[in-house]
Amino acid sequence: MLHRAALVVPLLMPLLMAACGSSEPARRAAPDPAPPVDLSNAGSVHGLVTYSGADPDTVIDMSADPTCQELHDQPVETETVVGDGAGHLGNVFIYVKQGLEGEHFPVPSEPSLLEQKGCMYVPHVSGMMLGQELIVHNDDPTLHNVHAQPKDNREFNQGQPFQGMEMTRTFTETELMIPITCDVHPWMKAYVNVVDSPLFAVSKPDGSYAIDKIPPGDYLLEAIHESLGSRTAKVTIKPGQAAEVDFAFSAAP
Repeated sequence: MLHRAALVVPLLMPLLMAACGSSEPARRAAPDPAPPVDLSNAGSVHGLVTYSGADPDTVIDMSADPTCQELHDQPVETETVVGDGAGHLGNVFIYVKQGLEGEHFPVPSEPSLLEQKGCMYVPHVSGMMLGQELIVHNDDPTLHNVHAQPKDNREFNQGQPFQGMEMTRTFTETELMIPITCDVHPWMKAYVNVVDSPLFAVSKPDGSYAIDKIPPGDYLLEAIHESLGSRTAKVTIKPGQAAEVDFAFSAAP
């Protein structure tokens, strides 16, 4: 026969739990994601990057790896200053530095691609959005070693001994001019820029660049070169119109 106390306890348990509260934390609805920026009346900016000074680049000696040497029928130079010989400067990263605070841009589903081709990194300078994947692909029939040396993100160092190998990485912090080298071939270097919007460009060898789909407003642009420093310029983007901003670099005296 059950005692009366044994019958009372199960009846009191739901009341006690309600009075004391559940041990599970209260569930809160996830905040709605910020709406993407309105680009219905977006404008754009374009311009020219110029350079005055001597060309510091030299021919690369690839004899340490005959496979690399055989991949080229012409001498290959370092890529510190790349231009078209007419005073124009390529490989300059230009992006919207200020003016987008509070705006939300979706992260591209397509990864950013960095290739090892002819024992050189291609492209030499690139940009990607925070959260976007970076794929590094070995196109060469020789060993490469992908060594990223960021300041604000996690360093990685991984070998790719076979042609066709790929690795995928993401960055957790925005960071400019992250150097990526190859410990096997010391002349190989690339720079990856991680920013929080798709509003960036890399100047071509003829110095030209263009950034499209910029919402109207006042902005600060920054242009960065791997060895020549950075330049900034203010720009006003009007609805549906194109603005023009040029940047000039020169060699250190």
